[in-house]
Amino acid sequence: MTARPVLGIIACNRTVGVETAQAVMNRYATAAMQYADCAALIIPSLPEFMRASEVVGRLDGVLLTGTPSNVEPGRYGDAAAGEGPFDPDRDRMMIELVEAVIAAQRPLFGICRGFQEINVALGGTLRRDTSASAQLLHHHAPYETDFDAMFDHRHPVDLAEGGMLATAYDRATLEVNSVHYQGVGKLADSLTVEARAPDGLVEAYSARPNGAPLLAVQWHPEWATDESDDSQTYFRLLGRALRGEL
Repeated sequence: MTARPVLGIIACNRTVGVETAQAVMNRYATAAMQYADCAALIIPSLPEFMRASEVVGRLDGVLLTGTPSNVEPGRYGDAAAGEGPFDPDRDRMMIELVEAVIAAQRPLFGICRGFQEINVALGGTLRRDTSASAQLLHHHAPYETDFDAMFDHRHPVDLAEGGMLATAYDRATLEVNSVHYQGVGKLADSLTVEARAPDGLVEAYSARPNGAPLLAVQWHPEWATDESDDSQTYFRLLGRALRGEL
């Protein structure tokens, strides 16, 4: 039997009881393993004890997931305190991962925080008002909305003609869930817009640094993936990338 590719998935530092644990929500791992048809390993965000370059060469690609924590504003040159929670060790590990994955010519995919992280790692900035600005759609459901209902908050995105997503979906728009308080401020120069919300906010981007595909989205394709062909398509793109077919 031909071995399946192996995907590295970044972990977060989360409090479990009174201790800190390396954690990945199951929905990211199961959606990737099922629809990208891959095996997976969790990459701990413990930069004091390991370097990203030690593990990237043993992986076929990396996924940076969403999580409740935010990138520290100082990472993108903003002196303001910003609003937590923060996970500084994940920030450090993700920057190392982005650099190591690109250097190793491996695919890099991102979802939500992962989408924001890659932009920051490559020199872009974030804005923190995507559900508070009068000039933007509300990109997050009201604060009092229960957890499952948050993912029912949706809006369309326009796909860039000729882009990876427009080619994969063979249409010009998608309806996506929207669960983020922060988003792209300035897009990193090396990234190409793949999708925008009706208010102009960048919702997906791509690149081919050193030839390998990079593709990240602000929405959550891992949520209820079994019920959405569109979400499955994102992970099938990941599977193709891991096999050198994208």
